[in-house]
Amino acid sequence: MTHHHPHSPVPPSPQPPPVGGEGPAIDPVCGMEVDPRAPRGGSWEHEGHTWFFCNPKCRQRFQDDPARFLQPQTPPPPAAPGAVYVCPMDPEVREDAPGACPKCGMALEPEAPPVLQTRVEYTCPMHPEVVRDGPGTCPKCGMALEPRTVTVEEPPDPELRSMTRRFWVGLALSAPLMLLGMSDMLPVPHGLSASALVWAQLALATPVVLWVGAPFFQRGWASVKNRHLNMFTLIALGAGAAYAFSVGATLFPHLLPESARTGHGGTAPVYYEAAAIILTLVALGQVLELRARHATSGALRALLSLAPATARRISDDGHEEDVPLSQVHAGWRLRVRPGEKVPVDGEVLEGASAVDESLVTGEPVPVEKGPGVKVTGGTVNGTGTLVMRAERVGQDTLLSRIVQRVAEAQRTRAPIQRLADRVAGIFVPAVIAVAVVTAMVWGVWGPEPRLAHALVNAVAVLIIACPCALGLATPMSVMVGTGQGARMGVLIRDAAALERMAAVDTLVVDKTGTLTEGKPRLVTVEPAPGVVDAPGLLRQAASLERGSEHPLAAAVVAGAKERGVSPGGVEDFQSVPGQGVRGRVDGREVALGNAALMRSLGVEVEALTERAEALRQEGQTVVLVSVDGRAAGLLGVEDPLKPSTPEALARLRGEGLRVVMLTGDSPTTAHAVARRLGITEVIAGVQPDAKGDAVKTLQAQGRVVAMAGDGVNDAPALARADVGIAMGTGTDIAMESAGVTLVKGDLRGIARARGLSQGVLRNIRQNLFFAFVYNLLGVPLAAGVLYPVLGLLLSPLFASAAMSLSSVSVIGNALRLRRLKL
Repeated sequence: MTHHHPHSPVPPSPQPPPVGGEGPAIDPVCGMEVDPRAPRGGSWEHEGHTWFFCNPKCRQRFQDDPARFLQPQTPPPPAAPGAVYVCPMDPEVREDAPGACPKCGMALEPEAPPVLQTRVEYTCPMHPEVVRDGPGTCPKCGMALEPRTVTVEEPPDPELRSMTRRFWVGLALSAPLMLLGMSDMLPVPHGLSASALVWAQLALATPVVLWVGAPFFQRGWASVKNRHLNMFTLIALGAGAAYAFSVGATLFPHLLPESARTGHGGTAPVYYEAAAIILTLVALGQVLELRARHATSGALRALLSLAPATARRISDDGHEEDVPLSQVHAGWRLRVRPGEKVPVDGEVLEGASAVDESLVTGEPVPVEKGPGVKVTGGTVNGTGTLVMRAERVGQDTLLSRIVQRVAEAQRTRAPIQRLADRVAGIFVPAVIAVAVVTAMVWGVWGPEPRLAHALVNAVAVLIIACPCALGLATPMSVMVGTGQGARMGVLIRDAAALERMAAVDTLVVDKTGTLTEGKPRLVTVEPAPGVVDAPGLLRQAASLERGSEHPLAAAVVAGAKERGVSPGGVEDFQSVPGQGVRGRVDGREVALGNAALMRSLGVEVEALTERAEALRQEGQTVVLVSVDGRAAGLLGVEDPLKPSTPEALARLRGEGLRVVMLTGDSPTTAHAVARRLGITEVIAGVQPDAKGDAVKTLQAQGRVVAMAGDGVNDAPALARADVGIAMGTGTDIAMESAGVTLVKGDLRGIARARGLSQGVLRNIRQNLFFAFVYNLLGVPLAAGVLYPVLGLLLSPLFASAAMSLSSVSVIGNALRLRRLKL
């Protein structure tokens, strides 16, 4: 299936049908011509007009939401891909249209969450697998194609709406049906003969079975065709058997033996109320389940809603206009006014302001922004006006990538799910076998009426069994848990990483960008006596460093700017690889670099050696400066620790984790940082490819290793570790190699991730325990094991209620994770 990106014309609004039936009418849903004298889909009165339809599905869609098809069509909101639908329980099930999973019967969900894009797609209402990039007609049936759009607002849920309607209709018909079924026990006379009573029950039950239960019978049949028996197989068998037996007893009562005619007035017994109430309760369970599953995506919608709806574009001629966010392209200049949200990721070109970046950093203090500084879409501008260049738009923004990561994680399977999968694979055939044995035992050895007892107990066995509770136990906990993690800035790539995180006992951390800010700063300026003063030393150094591309050079230049020192002019600039830079500044020969550069120039630096070593022991990188062949002083550049690092490591050590620093920096610098943080194990001077080997060595000791890093050089170790943890402030390749991403780049997020993992696993175990115990107790009770001892039988009605409540209980327990404190 291919997708394209053109903009499509807006289809016209539907016109009222012709008066008096002259000429063809237009189906307001699909746009096909309909003969009003014999419309295949029937007609429907609405607001004084009679509308005609080409098929019943179009009529039903129109009745569900007339305003959608009658209002003038406007350009749809930004669309998101919806071509592929997957099952939250069986992610390998992929369909081209919404519907029920052929394996487990759960409603399919879009593979990706609603992410802003510029594409508008068109599809056929009768053949949703047909997708085109513009309006037209369906090549299969000729119907007019209609837009398929998904918005970042909370979308309507047709499955939930349909199931809710079915439940209320089922309830309205089942209530009087139950009263008629219990008429012999009620003190109020109903005035109906025995025969009329049975026929009245048939009239009430038939719409419930054939309409309310239609989706369940369809799913049950699909499960048989696909050889993936599930909960709906049992429901269809149980409710279908009760209804079919009752219809047979109503139409052909003489075929039943005399001993079986134990109904009202000597009629054959019927179980219409059992079939109807079973299906109504199943519909209720589906409504509750769909609502709960719908709620789990609330965190994603909340994140997406942080982006503004429009951006203010500045054209080349200076004209400004507001454009939809979906139409913004990389390279555009955008204006962000005071109080507005930054529309996309990009770089500030003009202006200065303080931006609230709590979305990314979690810190409430606004961050100063000026030319050359990056800004993130969804963050809030302060009191100044900014002009920015758009760099990442659409699905490439940080906000969209976060949502995409969470959505993908919610549909992965945890290793603990394998046990439930193995049990569920044999569960349904086993239950059917138990139901058959139950019917045979009651039919041969049970009390009279044996046939009635055999049917009722077999139906109860089929209905009470709930493989859905087993299947939901893990996916629901993973879905809710990953959503909760997203709200706390912890992004989980897959359920396996979430499960492994709880078992981690060793944390390996990179230094630069993980323990530290990853942004070197000039912290020491010490001139040598009698050569130059501190401002003069810094001026000479900053002047030379402006021409260097070394990472430390930017720190020196920025440090001079912060201290109000202006650089001078440079002549004869020369970069000496591996040593430093040299040139003429204000007519004086200046060199800046390491001891090797000084020796090559014949500069004596012994007087600075002791102080340089002391600064190195503090974790600073020392740069020596000479002027006119004399040692002029030294500069100390340091990558400062993140403010939260000491607290985070103390908490992790308190939880029993072994902490190891793994860095490519020099041993002196690495040990200096380690001493400040209380880290006793340091592996320094390691090349990127050797970092993975270091992790492998720890694993060989029986350790479960998590690796935290932020750069390209950390990617091999992140991929090798049992759990890779990437800083969200780092590189894309690090995040792609990691199972967990900390959006805020804060190591305290590791403790949160462990707490989340432990909470989710505990919740999964609770769900699995409940599901196993429920089925182990419920099936024998329904089969009648207590009858010989206590004379108790479980009605199919109670079995149906228990089955529905079992699934709802699992979902409710999973939703408790939304209150998990991390």
